[in-house]
Amino acid sequence: MSKNVIVIGAGAAGLVAAGTSASQGNNVTLIERNDRIGRKIMITGKGRCNVTNACSMVNELIDAVPVNGRFLYSAFTQFMPLDTIDFFEQLGVPLKIERGNRVFPVSDKSVDIVDALDKFIKQNGVKKIKGRVQKLIIENDTLVGVKLESGSEIKADSVVIATGGVSYPLTGSTGDGYTLAKQVGHTIVEPKASLVPLESDMSICKELQGLSLKNVSVKVVNTNNHKGVYSDFGEMLFTHFGVTGPVILSASSHIKDIEKSKYELVIDLKPALSIEKLDARIQRDFFKNSNKDFANSLSSLLPQKMIPVIIELSNIPPNIKTNQVTREMRHKLVNIIKEFKISIDGFRPIEEAVITSGGVKTSEINPKTMQSKLMPSVYFAGEVIDVDAYTGGYNLQIAFSTGYLAGMSV
Repeated sequence: MSKNVIVIGAGAAGLVAAGTSASQGNNVTLIERNDRIGRKIMITGKGRCNVTNACSMVNELIDAVPVNGRFLYSAFTQFMPLDTIDFFEQLGVPLKIERGNRVFPVSDKSVDIVDALDKFIKQNGVKKIKGRVQKLIIENDTLVGVKLESGSEIKADSVVIATGGVSYPLTGSTGDGYTLAKQVGHTIVEPKASLVPLESDMSICKELQGLSLKNVSVKVVNTNNHKGVYSDFGEMLFTHFGVTGPVILSASSHIKDIEKSKYELVIDLKPALSIEKLDARIQRDFFKNSNKDFANSLSSLLPQKMIPVIIELSNIPPNIKTNQVTREMRHKLVNIIKEFKISIDGFRPIEEAVITSGGVKTSEINPKTMQSKLMPSVYFAGEVIDVDAYTGGYNLQIAFSTGYLAGMSV
């Protein structure tokens, strides 16, 4: 027997949940407060939309979810990355796999993904309504519908809450889902920024603003105990406030209880070269440029913008001839290049985070159905749940997998 289902939120999770539920014969109404669906999808992957990560094992996916990864086991097994790839290609969007198994549309246009999801819900007869859900309507401990901010009420047998977190509020993620979940007794794990740029008060960052580093190795060290809390390899960018980029965003997920100068970013600018090999490379460069000033001998080794900073940190006189650079000076230069240090002083505001960590407590949701354990006619999907993953397509996969499971279960 078909049911009247309301899905709140037309992001990645909500769109998949709505279309999937409708494909099972339900009468589905999708309520979205924005004029357009998929606002946050449009800005993911720098507008290219990193749809998923093409890993084939469930454990690989779970390992990429540092917060409550095991909770997603059933959702992932029901809808894997290969299912996501098939889903979009059947909707007419060819995909490609890039470095790190990141999957993008061949067109490099996120709008193609949004258009495909719009096509999916239209094909299955989902009704779209623009509006903001003010509250769930509960009668005799039973959910019977929702009330919109406009005052109108819509009856429903079940509701899927897929409103996202509180990151990028201009896309509509303003925490509405937390309010609705609390209305039926759910615990909300305090939202905080995840996958967020890092702030540094060091003047170095302002000097290097706009410089993108590719293929660098990054390590985050707790300066209190000198233990590494994260290490990775990839791309980063210096900004006026500090650092950002894929490897930095992933690093932010591992930084807990952040406070000024508690953590330090250690960047290996030449990870492919050992200390010995880098020293030999510098000696060769110095030999080729033996009559040049030290300041003019590093252009083949380092980005131009970084050279003045490295010179200043090395304390080597910029006008000294390279054939006068001592062994001790050279070794200091090598160490700076292999361990370029930036003090981390804080996170950027949660509004700038790619995703929100925190949300509806997972122990109060049935992981096999995405159904509330407190109000059986309520389901959850996507970022509103207390799960978050690294960059690389994993967070959208969470949205698609939980959206699919909620849509099938409802």
